[in-house]
Amino acid sequence: MNELLINSTQSSPEIRGDWENGILYMKGDSYPENSYELYSDVVAWVSRFLKETSSPLTLELSLVYLNTSSIKVMMDIFDEMEEVHQTDRHVSVKWFYDEDNERVAELAEEFKEDCSFPFDIIGG
Repeated sequence: MNELLINSTQSSPEIRGDWENGILYMKGDSYPENSYELYSDVVAWVSRFLKETSSPLTLELSLVYLNTSSIKVMMDIFDEMEEVHQTDRHVSVKWFYDEDNERVAELAEEFKEDCSFPFDIIGG
């Protein structure tokens, strides 16, 4: 199964992987009790997509809050994207945030500093 759908909860984001279009969407808060359990399917989906296709991959994020373990998982995903970007594979991030939430904008900026692939932070 190439599509990915994880419904949001009070403490976890909605996550949708669109294999055909090469887009991974995440929207909401991320402070689950066990981030690695929640994100294991997401990390596996990204890894499989990057290994089995040559298509571009875009992460479209509207994450409002991330706890420390969620940040670590995001770093792992971005590291994998960075690795394939170094081989001229097109990957990118579009991080949408509410302009009233400076904290998430600062977090996105910190992630962006470690990435050489296109990483847009879009206030709205």
